[in-house]
Amino acid sequence: MRILLVEDETELATTLERILQKQGYQVKTCGDGKEALDIIREGGYDLLILDWMLPGISGLEICKQVRQCFSPPLADIPILFLTAKDTLDDRVLGLDGGGDDYLVKPFQLRELLARIRALLRRRGSRGEGMTIIPGLEVDWESHLVYRNGRLIKLSDKEIQLLRLFCENPYRLITQEEIYNCLWGQQSTPSSNVVAAMVRLLRRKIEFPDTPPLIHTIYGKGYWFGLEQKSTPQA
Repeated sequence: MRILLVEDETELATTLERILQKQGYQVKTCGDGKEALDIIREGGYDLLILDWMLPGISGLEICKQVRQCFSPPLADIPILFLTAKDTLDDRVLGLDGGGDDYLVKPFQLRELLARIRALLRRRGSRGEGMTIIPGLEVDWESHLVYRNGRLIKLSDKEIQLLRLFCENPYRLITQEEIYNCLWGQQSTPSSNVVAAMVRLLRRKIEFPDTPPLIHTIYGKGYWFGLEQKSTPQA
């Protein structure tokens, strides 16, 4: 299991990294909020441990961006706040902002480890089984995609885009929404990069003998599904 520990207190981060590694976890540490967002966007982590007060971007803002701007599976990563902010209002704000758990410093190591185990069990119990829509099967965990029984190899970005489409069928998805989910909100969305990514995905999941799944609404965005359904709503 891979854990990203975002903590700007170097001594604490080093100590926790060593302890967690002894427990069998793979741990990466980071002390800056903006850098943490870039690392999270790369994917591959099973748990995020967040300090609240960080340079660059606060832990709370990181949590909100992960939940609101990323697409699954990145948006579903369990988040544990590990912070000195100890008021009831702080806890409510952290949990309402998308946190799964909240532990106040100073803390008991046994309790931290127990909370980590609980969050990882919860993540495992969700499962990442086959999602099936007509003609399309996807195993999100292994990134295996089949169209009418044919295996398709997709990049991480293409998987993210496909999941965004699959979870929002027959709904208008704007170019800006796609850009924010795949690349974040640091720069102005580019219609070229979004169109190129959609074109790559379309080439891989659509064949001459299969009905199209990705449909362009010119000047607005895209919708996903089979054409016999009603026109998507904006």
